[in-house]
Amino acid sequence: MTLDDFFAETRSEIAIQMLDGATFGELVFSEVVMQHLVDAGMTFDPVVCHFQGKVGNANLRLSGYAMSEDADQLDLFVSLYEGFESLSPISDQDIKTAAAQCVRFLELCAAGRIAEKLDPSSDVHSLALTIREIYDELEQVRVYVLADGIAKSKSFKPRDVGGKHVKLEVMDMERLYRHRSEGKPRDELVIDFKEVSGSPLPCVFVPGETGDYDYALTAIPGEALRFIYEKFGPRLLEANVRSFLSVKAKGVNAGLQNTLRSAPERFMAYNNGIVLVADEMRLDRAGDGSPGIAWLRGMQIVNGGQTTASIFFAKKKYADTDLSKVRVPAKIIVMKEQDPAKEEALVSDISRYANSQNAVRQSDLSANKPFHVDIERLSLSVYCPDGMGRWFYERAAGSYNTLLSREGTTPAKLRALRDSVPTSRKITKTELAKYSTAWDGYADIVSLGAQKCFDRFMFGMTDAEAKSTSFNPDVSYFKAIVSKALLFKAVHKAARPLVPAFLANVAAYTVALISKTYGKSFSHERVWSKQGVSPQLVKQIEIWAREVNDRLYETANGRMISEWAKRPECREAMFSRPFSLPLEVIPETL
Repeated sequence: MTLDDFFAETRSEIAIQMLDGATFGELVFSEVVMQHLVDAGMTFDPVVCHFQGKVGNANLRLSGYAMSEDADQLDLFVSLYEGFESLSPISDQDIKTAAAQCVRFLELCAAGRIAEKLDPSSDVHSLALTIREIYDELEQVRVYVLADGIAKSKSFKPRDVGGKHVKLEVMDMERLYRHRSEGKPRDELVIDFKEVSGSPLPCVFVPGETGDYDYALTAIPGEALRFIYEKFGPRLLEANVRSFLSVKAKGVNAGLQNTLRSAPERFMAYNNGIVLVADEMRLDRAGDGSPGIAWLRGMQIVNGGQTTASIFFAKKKYADTDLSKVRVPAKIIVMKEQDPAKEEALVSDISRYANSQNAVRQSDLSANKPFHVDIERLSLSVYCPDGMGRWFYERAAGSYNTLLSREGTTPAKLRALRDSVPTSRKITKTELAKYSTAWDGYADIVSLGAQKCFDRFMFGMTDAEAKSTSFNPDVSYFKAIVSKALLFKAVHKAARPLVPAFLANVAAYTVALISKTYGKSFSHERVWSKQGVSPQLVKQIEIWAREVNDRLYETANGRMISEWAKRPECREAMFSRPFSLPLEVIPETL
């Protein structure tokens, strides 16, 4: 897939959602790009929050936000969507203007000078109050400009806002293409140790005997590791270990922080070190003439994220921390496997065994679990009722694009493949968890965001395995998963023009309501056979979506809706009293 192909595909995706009831292309574009950033491990679960206005002489803009679970890291997003029909350049000045309008919004929120000027019932009013409340405790703040053109510069000089360093980054079509087409966002991460440390890192290098990896041992200077984390942040931790995303200084082991502060020269002796994978490594000569690591491409920390982030936050919190004496032992595994699926499985296994003492992490290292392998196998063999199309289960990141590249060798073959397996019939691991969890009635867990919902889903599966109650998915199960996907998409489409904000929360709770109302009488087989839901059910969805939306606001009592929806108390309040009775019997229950 070329950049032009990707651009055309993105425009088509936006156009389809516009036909589905979306009113603003800019909002759809924002949602698409923000979700990609989540999938790439670059941000937290985002919330679409559109605002454009003027306070005094300042023009303000915002498209969405994302906040870490511990409310110590904040990302703001602003779209620069022009609706281009072909790839077009975007000037740095336009990027800077959009960024400045978002930064100004942040400044006013941090200073507590905007909330009283906003509609108290709006989502942006709740966000403004929240930012004022948490701003002093934030450890990291970033502003992303999302652009549908090609930007010359991908990042800009950080801004100081209320005494905090605010990073400014650009996610344009070129950068988005690199992420989505390759399915390996870590490819952008290149660390040159000659620049970072002054010379190559002395190492012991062991060529791999199996052909799928090489091996090296080294010690990374603490200041170099701090600089790398500051530059790339959570993207260093993307490979399978997503739950490191919200690590922060106050959660760090006290002994580790004490060592950094009082005995930095002993850090290497006391610490177990970190484990890295990389796509490529170049060797050179270190200062003493021994073999050394000159640079790494695609560096990822699969074990030791806590150590890495701890060093960064310790220095940030205590500026006098002397990292010049800190060395961190590191084991580096350089991937040589050419098959993306096999590489993903190997990285997953490395992560699994490197984190074997931390049971909480196992739910996140699951692409190679039998359940997902079985679902993938079923997706390759179960055809739609027309006998021609299929649904695609993306077990390994980027495998859908790999399929298009491998089998779509001619324009005609690629066209036929996209007709048979369009992106609208692709289900990812996190989407499967979302559809299943919403149908099971736990809309609060769905509202936690894609990754946390997936973690809970996998934890339940691991728990079932421990109790010997696990099962092997069959054709009926696969069809039911597709039915739940079609239902969720139908709810999302029907509710989109009816609710002003928090569509994801409304959709999740509406699906849960449908499940609670119809229960086992609901025929997933019929939804599968029709590859969609009936007009009667769509009509009922529209009624219930409005009621769900009203009840979310009613029960929140002024709290931020997106945060309230995540709580079990919200689920209990939502279903503590009945909703309106169905208008008529729907075909899905006949």
